[in-house]
Amino acid sequence: MFGVERTRGLLGTVDPARAVAVAPPPVSADELINRADATGRVTLRRHVRPTRRLVLTAGTLAVAVGAVGVLQPLDRSSPDGPGGPGSAAGTVLVPVSYQFDANPPEAGPQLRALAGTIKDAKYDHLGGRFMYHHTKVWGDPVMTSADGRHHVAFAGETKVWQAADGTGSQLNKQLEPEYPDQGSRDYWQRKLDARPAIDASAVPAVIPLPPMELTPPSADPSRLRELLKAEYGPGAASKEVSGVYAQFVVPRAVRAEILRVLADVPGFRWRGQVTDRAGRSGVAVTFDDRENDAQSLLIFDPTTGELIADERLTLSPVRISAYQVILDAAWTDRVG
Repeated sequence: MFGVERTRGLLGTVDPARAVAVAPPPVSADELINRADATGRVTLRRHVRPTRRLVLTAGTLAVAVGAVGVLQPLDRSSPDGPGGPGSAAGTVLVPVSYQFDANPPEAGPQLRALAGTIKDAKYDHLGGRFMYHHTKVWGDPVMTSADGRHHVAFAGETKVWQAADGTGSQLNKQLEPEYPDQGSRDYWQRKLDARPAIDASAVPAVIPLPPMELTPPSADPSRLRELLKAEYGPGAASKEVSGVYAQFVVPRAVRAEILRVLADVPGFRWRGQVTDRAGRSGVAVTFDDRENDAQSLLIFDPTTGELIADERLTLSPVRISAYQVILDAAWTDRVG
């Protein structure tokens, strides 16, 4: 088995993830195999959207998905509020209406206006050794029945404390699954009845983070456009913005410039006021990827300009998404 450092040494400069930070998945490979064995022939589908860290352990490449979409649970009984883990049976999702649903305007003018009015975030005048992020991700991975008709999206919660040299700690917790429709919920409840119930009180798994090179985003417009891959269009820019906010505590000047960079990328549409899965009000832009029948969504805090949620929504044959909420970002000297 290859260890982390040996693998990195062999790959060297051709390692595609040597400067990428991606979190480990909330569901282990063994757990996915066990689920597949227990439920018969299924298809596992990941929305490939790298976020924080890339961790190689026991020869396994573990890649997590950071993501985006405008879905909220039908069941509002979750203790975490809208978008929480839901009941023990999981949650059926329904689309949330945009303020501008039909014929949304171009997002450029609104993004530039927002960039000029944002205020300090709570962390802008604070410091600490560690960058702290608390996120929840749904749709990592999606499991599809053999006939392609029934889907279940698994979910996880992550807390990360990461120093400037990449070291730190990460906590992963598995959440209840979600379903795009009642038929999928009924199907997968029967298939997954044999699985152990998720213990909401269980202590999350702690993962030590090895050293890695981290380069905080710059407010220089040209460097930021390159970092966000703006020249490749709104799909690539959406993914890169998600990755930046999931890894770094982004200062006000950089937040403003990110909005200006996105404003110059053709294809984004202004959706106006929306509510994310954590129940927070935000303003949103989307990009319709018609070639892949999908939609990318970014939700920003209207006061600070921070990215608070993002999604990659599959429009057909079934509306199911990979969705991330950034519940907290801060500087701190404490882990845990």
